[in-house]
Amino acid sequence: MKKIINGKDPLEVLGCARGHTREELIKNLPRHKDFSPTLIKQVKRIPEVVLRNSGSPLAKKINRMMREVSTEAYRARQFTRTEINNRGVLYGVVSLKHRVIDLVLKYMHERFGSQCLICLYNEYDQKTAIMDESGRVRVIKSPLIKVVENLSRNRPVIPYFDDIQFSGEEIFETLYNSQFISERENQRFFKKMIPDKCFKLPGMRGGVERRFRNKEINDYL
Repeated sequence: MKKIINGKDPLEVLGCARGHTREELIKNLPRHKDFSPTLIKQVKRIPEVVLRNSGSPLAKKINRMMREVSTEAYRARQFTRTEINNRGVLYGVVSLKHRVIDLVLKYMHERFGSQCLICLYNEYDQKTAIMDESGRVRVIKSPLIKVVENLSRNRPVIPYFDDIQFSGEEIFETLYNSQFISERENQRFFKKMIPDKCFKLPGMRGGVERRFRNKEINDYL
């Protein structure tokens, strides 16, 4: 039984406490690939202040899992390269170990509006997730190109999308060529924004960023 001191619960979590609330843990831990129902039982049973204590083994474990989930979703949103055809089908490739593809789809749906279908092929499980204009998601075991072809077959040509038929490589090549200024070269900031591990992501393999950040001093003489 908890001891009350001066009318206050010593295990009460202050609003500024670090870590995650119990509700956040219950909602997002199941997204982790190594999630087990036993973990949720522990989260429900242990006081929240203990869960937020980074010194406890359980807190370290769940904080690491939450960080891995949020980092993967963030990097997929940031570095996935997509293309869109003239039928309004937006498509790209991701590699997601955790159950976060719905978060990436939702981000793209909100960013690009509700006028297109979104298809993301996950290399990790070899499935394609589709979000329609109304935000409904379905997942099928089929290659991306085949899915895009099937979805595009009965959709009309949309003039708006017909005017923006560029590959992702062309878009970013133009962006970096127009924005890159050698006098402002900042290798440390570039590596912070795009860590080396990000070049292993599908959209970044062989990306133009690697060429722009691997400049040598002689390039500026």
